[in-house]
Amino acid sequence: MYWRSKDILARPEWSLNRSLYKSMGYTDDELDRPLVAVVNSWNTIVPGHFMLNDIAKAVKEGIVSAGGTPVEFSTIAACDGIAQGHKGMRYILPTRDLIANSIEMMIQAHRLDGMVLIGSCDKIVPGMMMAAARLNIPAIFINEGPMPSGIFEKENPYGGPFVDSSAVQEGLGALKAGRLTLEDYCMLEDVACPFPGSCAMLGTANTMCCVAEAMGMSLSGSAMIPPTEALRLRMAKETGKAIVQLIEKGITARDIINKDSIENAARLALAIGGSTNLALHIIAIALEAGVEFTLDDLDRLARKTPHVAAVMPASPYGCAEFYHAGGVPAVMKQIESLLHCDALTVNGRTVRENISDVVVKDDRIIRSMDSPFHKDSGLAVLKGNLAPDGSVTKPAAIPEHLWHFRGRARVFDSERDAIDYIEAGKVERGTVLVIRYEGPKGGPGMPEMFKPMKLLAGMGLAEDVALITDGRFSGSNNGCFVGHISPEAFEGGTIALVKDGDIIDIDIINKSLNVDLSDEELNTRRGKWIQPEPKIKEGYLYLYSKLASSADKGAVLRYDK
Repeated sequence: MYWRSKDILARPEWSLNRSLYKSMGYTDDELDRPLVAVVNSWNTIVPGHFMLNDIAKAVKEGIVSAGGTPVEFSTIAACDGIAQGHKGMRYILPTRDLIANSIEMMIQAHRLDGMVLIGSCDKIVPGMMMAAARLNIPAIFINEGPMPSGIFEKENPYGGPFVDSSAVQEGLGALKAGRLTLEDYCMLEDVACPFPGSCAMLGTANTMCCVAEAMGMSLSGSAMIPPTEALRLRMAKETGKAIVQLIEKGITARDIINKDSIENAARLALAIGGSTNLALHIIAIALEAGVEFTLDDLDRLARKTPHVAAVMPASPYGCAEFYHAGGVPAVMKQIESLLHCDALTVNGRTVRENISDVVVKDDRIIRSMDSPFHKDSGLAVLKGNLAPDGSVTKPAAIPEHLWHFRGRARVFDSERDAIDYIEAGKVERGTVLVIRYEGPKGGPGMPEMFKPMKLLAGMGLAEDVALITDGRFSGSNNGCFVGHISPEAFEGGTIALVKDGDIIDIDIINKSLNVDLSDEELNTRRGKWIQPEPKIKEGYLYLYSKLASSADKGAVLRYDK
């Protein structure tokens, strides 16, 4: 049987390479097996990656038991939560492409035969999936799993006993508004994150882990297993076995990542009301796989996919509760008629075979298509004169009475200015906060507007104020918000022309986002607009600002665009 590593390990020409491996203790027998990369993004900064060494150990045991030889290397991994609300957030999205590129470099330099991708959090998962699609070798993904929900009932933003990490930021708004004491707030800090794992809510991290499973790139049922469950380690061992089988069968990433599986993944994310960041990442993964998938495709699927699973922040229940309700397989069973059920998955079975015996275990969290939480999907694409190339919102986390919101604009040219304004208690009810020059190029790095939204919610303003931006949002945000506005302000998009007092119309029902200005007035303002100087003029962020595509194109590094 042929595999790539044989090309550089055959005697006598490649004895040097064998000798270098032998210096680390590899035996002839091990070098005559397929070499499987264990791509481990472990560190002691990110809770969702804190236990990945345990996952990697189990994966390597599975690889060895199936007849392969594991070789391990690391990638960077940054924490969106720790990076929120300061300059660090500008660096988060650009790490996605760094991760994809670094994996490509290591795999190609050493001619490895397959890879197990081990990660959990927001940009790491899509970065790894992009690398898999680009390299097109046998590949499989496994994550650490979502941390259990914390327990805290005072001023609970979700209306039940469970809280997550983002409730701490929302609690800061409640503290500033006098609705929570400092003693209680410190208690919330202590209990919100009871165990390592990706954050308990359906943010970008858990959304993308679910997407990987729905796309067929993870073992069925694996995405939402909490790290506290022994099944997590058993699944890691099975993942190690599965990659060797994929190598032996010659099944590569693009045999699994194709138009059908990408649509399946999008359907799943729409049905669970996943993070708005899905819109960036699914387009980026499709691009690497050579599949045409645009924001218009996401819109097309969204209009025909009901919202059938509700998880924090759209419900009182976290991802651990979602897992016990049936998780990804149960949702896929509920929307089976919308899926490409013949799509292949990494266990060698089709989607139809994987979900044939699946049942829903808790209809408070997962419903049928006949009685969904919302008849439309949990995500929506809005267009209009304010976003001619599109924008993204999350109706799953927005009360229905806010699905049409009109208000006067209060404009900020940075997130920091908006935060200062909110914390000073200056926000008037009925206002639409406009935060611009925070897109891929203008940010640079397209930071999340997590903190402003959480402050508004904690101060009791989430149902009276809207926020729109060319930046991003966290999957944990709730209230009325629209992000990813394209074209962004830095490239002269309409959002750059908005002034204080302009009327903004957000209409999720009719999928539109407009400013009440005539074309003539907009053209007059456009003629006077001057592009500002870049905020950062050195380092990787400067490179990213020069090469990143628009948000509607995935915000990827493309030198040819």
